[in-house]
Amino acid sequence: MTKTFPDDFLWGGALAANQVEGAYLTDGKGLSTSDVMPNGVFGPVRERTPGDFSIKDVAIDFYHRYPEDIALFAEMGFSCLRVSIAWSRIFPQGDEQEPNEAGLAWYDKLFDELARHNIQPMVTLSHYEMPWGLVENYGGWGNRKVIAFFEHYARTVFSRYRDKVKLWLTFNEINMSLHAPMTGVGLPEDSSRAAVYQAIHHQLVASGLAVKACHELIPDARIGNMLLGGLTYPLSCKPEDVFATLQDNRSWLFFGDVQCRGAYPGYMQRYFREQDISLQITPEDLAALRHTVDFISFSYYMTGCVTADPALVEKLRGNILDMVPNPHLASSEWGWQIDPLGLRTLLNTLWDRYQKPLFIVENGLGANDQPAADGQIHDDYRISYLNDHLVQVREAIDDGVELMGYTSWGPIDLISASKAEVGKRYGFIHVDLNQDGSGTLNRSRKDSFWWYQQVIKTHGASLKG
Repeated sequence: MTKTFPDDFLWGGALAANQVEGAYLTDGKGLSTSDVMPNGVFGPVRERTPGDFSIKDVAIDFYHRYPEDIALFAEMGFSCLRVSIAWSRIFPQGDEQEPNEAGLAWYDKLFDELARHNIQPMVTLSHYEMPWGLVENYGGWGNRKVIAFFEHYARTVFSRYRDKVKLWLTFNEINMSLHAPMTGVGLPEDSSRAAVYQAIHHQLVASGLAVKACHELIPDARIGNMLLGGLTYPLSCKPEDVFATLQDNRSWLFFGDVQCRGAYPGYMQRYFREQDISLQITPEDLAALRHTVDFISFSYYMTGCVTADPALVEKLRGNILDMVPNPHLASSEWGWQIDPLGLRTLLNTLWDRYQKPLFIVENGLGANDQPAADGQIHDDYRISYLNDHLVQVREAIDDGVELMGYTSWGPIDLISASKAEVGKRYGFIHVDLNQDGSGTLNRSRKDSFWWYQQVIKTHGASLKG
């Protein structure tokens, strides 16, 4: 068995603008959907008034402290940093013809700083946020007009950063729109299934047009999609449970099928017929969908189980995705089941299905880190989690999976997406920040910082297992 990762494997971490940048109205930025959802992706929308407070307004102040943070990432040996562009920094209302130069200039500085440390940026165009103006004035992705606004935004940033960014992603965890429609597609939480799928269709068309634009404007770049890897297992070997699991996995793999194969699969067409969902799809839409991604990126945190027995589902339902817990797995403090082997299974599943390069762009452990008596954070539990997952990643590469890289989620503590919590920490780097906004924002290295530094330095040879 190979003990090391390929020499050209990209190592790093992943961040999202709305969870780290802060500076939420600085330099002409407009309000985003994230700004009006201060309690996280499942929380209610709240009108912002002068003087009110959201922890995301400052976050970890990456907007002003990015040079310090990037230097720490470089110290760990990062060769890649996944970031996102806040769309409302570039087009504050979303529908402007001319971009906001101050917003464009800030990302220039960010990418230049990364280049100084030989860290390659991977940029997500839309990571759990869109300009609030597009929701208020157009109804979010439910309105076909938003496709053109997104394409204009994508072409603007591709043209601006064509010499600085060669790895791009379209929409973060695009399948999460089924669970959090306001965050995903700018629709109210009580929207009908038909309305959500129509908005998703518009987003898939926009993704295809972004791929086309990227290939035209930056021929030497690669652009991928991004899925929430929601792998599920049958709760039992009953044929009904096995088939229900097939259907459950298809509900999120469908997004990959469209973005990688360029058309709607037959099983989704049947689903739409049976649910009496009639999507408005034009010939131009079908042409746009044929522009398929160069690689598949995904997040992986946990697996779950599926049963066809409704009584069992009601009794056992677990975490935020309503998965049935697996009785054979332990869970994190937040109820997310820990399944390293599931990552190898998922990598093989995606590789077998698409035969396109893969990239793990999120994986990590959220925990309530507490400093020890010496003032340091000894996060052995995080080291153990990441070690065991990376061992399975190495196994998948030995299986023949073509994998471009690995960026752990939250290499520095940030604001969690689900509930906008500071206490749910992921980082190798601790940030002195409390939920009420108090704290110095000082950065300090956890034990996992030095561990990850060794993993990268040794191309994975230091992993145990």
